[in-house]
Amino acid sequence: MEKIKVDRNAFMYPMPVVLVGTMIENRPNFMTVAWISRVNFQPPLVAVAIGLRQYTNGGIQTHQTFSVNIPSVDLIEKVDFCGLVSGRNRDKSKVFEIFNGELPNTPMVKDCPLTMECKVIQTVNLPADYLYIGEIVNAYCEDRYLTDGKPDIHKMKPFTLTMPDNQYWKIGEKAGKAWSIGKNYKAEGA
Repeated sequence: MEKIKVDRNAFMYPMPVVLVGTMIENRPNFMTVAWISRVNFQPPLVAVAIGLRQYTNGGIQTHQTFSVNIPSVDLIEKVDFCGLVSGRNRDKSKVFEIFNGELPNTPMVKDCPLTMECKVIQTVNLPADYLYIGEIVNAYCEDRYLTDGKPDIHKMKPFTLTMPDNQYWKIGEKAGKAWSIGKNYKAEGA
């Protein structure tokens, strides 16, 4: 089959759905975000892109911290609500049970299987977004979501987003062991 050109505004498939938390005007605020990625091994860094007009920016820029909360599919309705409603117009501090770690002004969602508190190390001004690069200072998880001391994707039940169809997806079956499955591949000419 021949490749055809499609809209260049393509998205990565799929994108993880998280809640970004911060304190704004002395109250916790959470925003649903899917434009997030791990971007460095040591120190552990994440990058999150947030639209220039989003209310959440005020808290991140004031405190230079934010949390990343990975919700389970069980929280999908509340997570979607946090993406539909701006904290500028609605107090979202009561949507979830909240806890604090070591970083001040960095609220986290207790019901999320995995949470991380991050300090901003760089902000990049993009044409339509701020790209915050944050160092993961601490990560928190309950024992029930761990297997052999590590977060277990099947126990956590995170979900993803695809765009431009704007659909949430559950995580499927394991496809193979990374950095292992390709060891037996014999490429032509290699």
